Amino acid sequence: MKSSCFWWHRFFLWVGVLFFVVWLVAWSAGARPVALPVLAGSAVCLALAAGTGQGMMREMAFTIWIVTGVVMGMVFHGSLIRFPSWFFGLGGTKLTVLIIPLLQIIMFAMGTTLSLADFARVLKMPSGVMIGLACQFTIMPLLGFTLAHVMGLPPAIAAGLILVGVSPCGLASNVMSFIARANVAMSVTITALATLVSPLITPVLMKSLAGEMVEINVAAMIWDMTQIVLLPVVAGLVFHHFVFRRWKSLERLMPIVSMVGILVMTVVTVAPGHDKVMEVGLVLVLACFIHCTAGYALGYGACKLLRLDTITCRTIAIEVGMQNSGLAAGLAANLGKVATLGLAPIVFGPVMNFTASVLANWWRTHPVHPVDTKCADGASS
Repeated sequence: MKSSCFWWHRFFLWVGVLFFVVWLVAWSAGARPVALPVLAGSAVCLALAAGTGQGMMREMAFTIWIVTGVVMGMVFHGSLIRFPSWFFGLGGTKLTVLIIPLLQIIMFAMGTTLSLADFARVLKMPSGVMIGLACQFTIMPLLGFTLAHVMGLPPAIAAGLILVGVSPCGLASNVMSFIARANVAMSVTITALATLVSPLITPVLMKSLAGEMVEINVAAMIWDMTQIVLLPVVAGLVFHHFVFRRWKSLERLMPIVSMVGILVMTVVTVAPGHDKVMEVGLVLVLACFIHCTAGYALGYGACKLLRLDTITCRTIAIEVGMQNSGLAAGLAANLGKVATLGLAPIVFGPVMNFTASVLANWWRTHPVHPVDTKCADGASS
């Protein structure tokens, strides 16, 4: 089985490289209608190679798939290639209407990975969890606000940076904490609590920091987030309690459902905003890069100033820098502004996953000294 996976890994890798070379030749020759589908094929093959590979490449498979989703959305855009008009809709229905149901499925899948024990951990590690939550809802919102005002982006797009900043952390942070050999239990607890309180905190912060850029109805946004986040997560928790105990095989299925949902949502949100992405792409990529990397650095630095142990500092740094960009894109879609307000979340996701993968693998290869493994609340990590 292992040798079979290795064979498929090499096959997809070489086909992906071959497609990439063909893309370079076709693009240089000005044959864009040929070059663009070939680029999409290269991205898919490289993502499949990552999924069947080992080591660091396998750990970055989800990141590579997200980048592939962005490439697919950019390539199959109506103004570039005529045939895949289904990216925009079927009949009179736009496919962007799928964003909210997909997000609810992702949130439900997230809920199924949680249990009441994850929330009970607050009593065992209160200071680390509370500091993590405080950093989450202060550092990233203020960074988003600052970048929105200094990067020279159009107001509606700049507001998207704030929307990313005021969103809670996502499931990907738990995966990166595992790869980094940080405190996964603390990571899961912070993610769960941040997600549950976000329907109250996110709309208020968005109104305070971005109200001058876009119109925000706090009450409506609270209700939207309750439907998108709170109810599906609670339903997932109930499902976990009553169903997971009987069908353990579902534990492997639900994370896959979540990842596929994120990938599909990436594709259907990138395509409508293609023109704007091409217009402000490099500046927006730079802004998102600064946003997440500064989040890691400031989250880590704040914890060090508070004299927390290194494992906790690494855990909170990952939680702070990694946002639920899918939720932010969904909120933008719900406001009918996926092509403007939703651009920053669309770009932020791949940038965040890539930088977090690099950071997590660096920390994995640089383990904490045994002397510094005592948790913030006195328990061994």
